[in-house]
Amino acid sequence: MEAKSSNRCSFWLPKKKRSCANTRIKSSKFCGNHSQRLEGQWIPCPIDPSHSVLQENLEWHVKRCPLLKQTVALSGQRFYQKGINAGNEEEEEEKLGSCYSDSLVTSEMKRKLLYSMSVSQFHQLIKKIEAVHGGICKEIEDSYLSPEACNIWFNKEIDRKLPFQEKHVLQQGSILGNLEEIGALKRCNINVECCESDLKEKDDHSVSAVVEFGAGRGYLTQMLADCYGVKKVYLVERKSYKLKADRSLRQKENLVLERMRIDIEDLNLNVVESLHGVPYVAIGKHLCGPATDLSLRCCLSRQDGESLVLRGLAIATCCHHLCQWKSYINKEYILSLGISKDEFHIMTSFTSWAVDDDHGSNLPSVDDNDLLASNAKEDEEGEVRYDSLSSVEEVVKKMKPMERAVLGFKCKRIIDAGRMKWVNKKHGLDSKLVKYIPASISPENTLLIAGKPNPSVA
Repeated sequence: MEAKSSNRCSFWLPKKKRSCANTRIKSSKFCGNHSQRLEGQWIPCPIDPSHSVLQENLEWHVKRCPLLKQTVALSGQRFYQKGINAGNEEEEEEKLGSCYSDSLVTSEMKRKLLYSMSVSQFHQLIKKIEAVHGGICKEIEDSYLSPEACNIWFNKEIDRKLPFQEKHVLQQGSILGNLEEIGALKRCNINVECCESDLKEKDDHSVSAVVEFGAGRGYLTQMLADCYGVKKVYLVERKSYKLKADRSLRQKENLVLERMRIDIEDLNLNVVESLHGVPYVAIGKHLCGPATDLSLRCCLSRQDGESLVLRGLAIATCCHHLCQWKSYINKEYILSLGISKDEFHIMTSFTSWAVDDDHGSNLPSVDDNDLLASNAKEDEEGEVRYDSLSSVEEVVKKMKPMERAVLGFKCKRIIDAGRMKWVNKKHGLDSKLVKYIPASISPENTLLIAGKPNPSVA
């Protein structure tokens, strides 16, 4: 056994917490994969930073990088406009006194911001979060919907080749049900597809197209097409996926499908000519962090007259710990609450506490929990006085998991409330936040829905 282990590569894999299992090459302690890596200088590929290349091979690599062809093809597309939805730092940098001026603030940077605070500053921030949440965030209503239009999916009456996972089907159905609830979707009169006469009978608020952001394999749109009969489908996704819904969607008669492999940040939806004048809905299931802000900006910020006709949107938000000040859609709102840029980034780091464990139904009501009362004083049972601790890191370690979770959920609500208000006040859409699925199915269960206001209502 000892002789066998001595023939193995000595390269340590920190994520797996063990050495490489490959056989080492002669005259080296390492295998072929790792011996060269130790000797040369590796740098991120300028075309795709997700992989690295030896500096000495860089010139050769950039001519043959697998993503080069895709990048060149994308740059020739009319709808590609670098950074059009990225947002900006605005002219607030000096006023905010931020520690970080770079566009991307990593999780490590956010933790450093948190732990650089004094205990007093930490409690002041908690106090601010409590006051803001209590003043603007009412209890979000439950809206767990299972629309009759989606029964063919709920009852598994679909093509057996399509993947079926109950938790995803329930989430997708509820998202579409909430769009139907606000009148943005109309169900078909027949089981699967709408005929032309059905489309003519629909009122002026009907939709015939869908844009799905962060589409992944596209099965949210697949359900929508199966149950509501849209005729144009646009799937926006920067990654490549196998087992996509595209093949099934292309088999539908009279349905036009366009998959756009592009970062939402760079998509100018306004120049997609086939969408001009076509009533559409925008959807997204679990749009991570800034992707929600990018999608809202893509749909609403740069409309050219009446060329784009948005009837409604439904976006399930998630991964708020990835949110960035640069891309956040409603900086004006955050600043009006007295929350600085650095405090915003700290709040985003708090949000990870909301889902870092399976709290399930044991999580108490967010609105009923006063973190200040539980953290400020020692109770009769002798719990720790947080204000007696010397550092924020100590305070965080002493906090109960449920206290951290409640704080995380409150920060999530404040961030999502800003998005909802931006959609409502800046663009005149009726918008609200709902819990679209029980937390036992997914703790990331907040849905931002919006539709055109009823013209009959003053």
